[in-house]
Amino acid sequence: MAISLLSDANVRLERALKYVRISEDASERLKFPKASLKVSIPVRMDNGSLRVFEGYRVRYDDTRGPTKGGIRFHPGVTMDEVQSLAFWMTFKCAALDLPLGGAKGGITLNPKELSKFELERLSRGYIDAIADFIGPDTDIPAPDVYTNPMIMGWMMDQYSIIHRKLCPAVITGKPLGMGGSQGRDAATGTGAFYVLEAMMQRFSKPPQEMTVAVQGFGNAGSAIARHLFNAGYRVVAVSDSQGGVYCKTGLDIPSVQQFKASTRSVKAVYCEGTVCNIVNDHETITNEELLTLDVDILIPAALENQITEKNAEDVKARFIFEVANGPVTSAGDRILEQKGVYVFPDILVNAGGVTVSYFEWVQNRSGLYWSEAEVNQRLKGKIVSEARKIWQISQELAIPLRTAAYVHALERLEEAHSARGTRDYYVS
Repeated sequence: MAISLLSDANVRLERALKYVRISEDASERLKFPKASLKVSIPVRMDNGSLRVFEGYRVRYDDTRGPTKGGIRFHPGVTMDEVQSLAFWMTFKCAALDLPLGGAKGGITLNPKELSKFELERLSRGYIDAIADFIGPDTDIPAPDVYTNPMIMGWMMDQYSIIHRKLCPAVITGKPLGMGGSQGRDAATGTGAFYVLEAMMQRFSKPPQEMTVAVQGFGNAGSAIARHLFNAGYRVVAVSDSQGGVYCKTGLDIPSVQQFKASTRSVKAVYCEGTVCNIVNDHETITNEELLTLDVDILIPAALENQITEKNAEDVKARFIFEVANGPVTSAGDRILEQKGVYVFPDILVNAGGVTVSYFEWVQNRSGLYWSEAEVNQRLKGKIVSEARKIWQISQELAIPLRTAAYVHALERLEEAHSARGTRDYYVS
C-alpha cells in the first residue's frame, strides 16, 4: 500500500525531532492540521449542463500568525495532498521567519478542459463555499499550480462582494491593478535562484562550467531557468507536462520561453524577433529521462513525488534544488543521501513565492507599495540569510540540508507554541 503524502511528510518531521528539543505539546500538535474543509462547487457550464467540482482548504497551523498558502487547480488534488502542502507551508513560513502559518487549497479538475467563463464561475463558486474559512486575519490564499493572477483577482473580487467592502489583503498574487505586488509573478523562481547562487558559491565550479536540467517549465521553472541562463549557467534540458528537450550545448532559454508562450509547447529553438527556428542538435526526452541526465544541477519544478526509491539511484546530478513542493520522497531522500547528493529542500528553495506574498499582504494593509527592485532586494536579503543559517545547522550537526531546514523551522514553531503554555509549564 502506498504511503500517503502527509504520512511521508511526517517522516521528515520525526527525523528532525531527534536534533531539536521541543515540547511534547508542540510535536503532537504539528502532526495534525488545525482545520480541514471539503466543499462541493456547482458550476453551470457553457453548454447549459451542471457540473459539481470538489474543493478543499486546509489550515494546518496558525501559532505564528494567519495561515498562508496557494490554491491549485489540478486533476490530482485530494485532501491528503492539500493537507501535506499545508504542512510544508507551515514549516516554510517558520523557516523564513514570516509571521504566518501554513495553509493550502485546491479543486480537483483539469483546468485545460474549461473555458475562461467556466473558470471564472468555478473560481467565484469556490470563494462562495469557503468565504467563512478565509480572511485577511485568518487565512490568505495565493496562486499555485494552474492558477494565476487573473484567477486570484476573481477570487478577491468575489470575497469583496460577499463582505460588501474592498478586501485586497484576503488574496495575494493578484493583478497589479487590483493591489498585487511587483515581482510576485516570478517570485518563486527568483527566490530559488537567489538560494542557488548563494549556495553554489561554496563550491569551486564557476557557473559557465555547470550544466542544469529543469523539470517543469511553468511559472517558477521558467523563471529560474531564465535567471540561470542570464548568469552564465548552461541549461541543457527543460520539460513541461507534455515532455521535454535536451541540447548538450545548452538551450537559449529566452527563445524557449517565447516559443512556449505562443505555442504552449517546449521546443529547442532559437528566435530572432518573432521567427523561431528549431535547433538541430537536440533530443526529445520524457520527464522521467530528464531526472536522470548527467548534469551538475537538477531542478524539479513540477509536481510532488518525482524522485522516489524507484529512480533515485539513477539520478546523476550532484546538486538538487527543489522548486516544486515535495518532489523527492523520504525513501528517495535516503538513497540520495547515501550517494552524497546535496538536496536543497523545497521549504527553503521555493519560499520566494510565499515571502513576496507576505510582502503583498503587508503592502495591501499599509497602502504603501514598493518597486520591483525593492521587492527583490527584500526577498534576496531574507531568503539568502535563512539559507546560510540552514547550511550552518547542517554543517554543525552533520545532517542533511532538509533535516536542517526542519530543525530551523521547529525551533521557531516551538517558541510560538511554548509562549502559550505547555505541559512543562503547568506541571512545574
